[in-house]
Amino acid sequence: MRPMTRLILGTGALAVIFAAVAFGLPSHVTVARSVVVNAPESVIFPYLNNLHEFKDWSPWSARDPQLAFSYGGPESGQGARVTWTSKKPSIGTGSMEISESQPNRRIDLAVNFNGLEGTSSYDVVPSGSGSKVTWTFGHESGSNPLKRWKAFMLDGFVGTEYSAGLGRLREKIEANRRPTMPTIVPAPQAGVPGQPGQPAAALPPGAAPLPGTAAPQGAAVAPGQAAPQAGAPAPVGTPPAAQPNTQPAAASTAPKKKKRQQQ
Repeated sequence: MRPMTRLILGTGALAVIFAAVAFGLPSHVTVARSVVVNAPESVIFPYLNNLHEFKDWSPWSARDPQLAFSYGGPESGQGARVTWTSKKPSIGTGSMEISESQPNRRIDLAVNFNGLEGTSSYDVVPSGSGSKVTWTFGHESGSNPLKRWKAFMLDGFVGTEYSAGLGRLREKIEANRRPTMPTIVPAPQAGVPGQPGQPAAALPPGAAPLPGTAAPQGAAVAPGQAAPQAGAPAPVGTPPAAQPNTQPAAASTAPKKKKRQQQ
């Protein structure tokens, strides 16, 4: 038998085996990934039901920051549609449209991931103190052997993308719910002695200044109040006390008038 003939027969045998195995593969494939978010269902649901939020947590946005989004229909709920386009061949173009929306419970979508058509859904159920979000993708490959092999490998490709997207969704929701502690700046207390730049409070009538502190400028000493100690500097603004004149009076140089003689 010629080598070329053997090659043709071998290739044909591999094709038959490939097709036979393909027909043994399931015609419908479902990919599902889940994440638990520390938030109630009512908080999570708007992030899924409003497709304008999808660009912030989409797994393809992380891989291509230049990913372009466009929107159609209502902003959220049934009929809302989002389309994206990437220059990266591994992302390509895609779209999602909400076909049914059950508030705080489930959202069904018709999707197209770079030519791969199917159905998708978001399911939100309570889980402990938070909620469990499950993102699923279903694809019907039909009887085409090539499509069945492609569907068989979907769990690895689509599942990885779904896990990355759900992780970003959890981070976004929990970050938005995280409380921020306000910065408290203590207000300066006016009139407290010892603080630089703060004026001393005016003393009430009859009150003496604290030890080691100077009386406010212009403050008068009330009757019965102790006078400042000797040698202490006089407060600013207090007129100096009158000093006694200790110089001797100048002697008069005018000649004394003689007394008139008695006549």
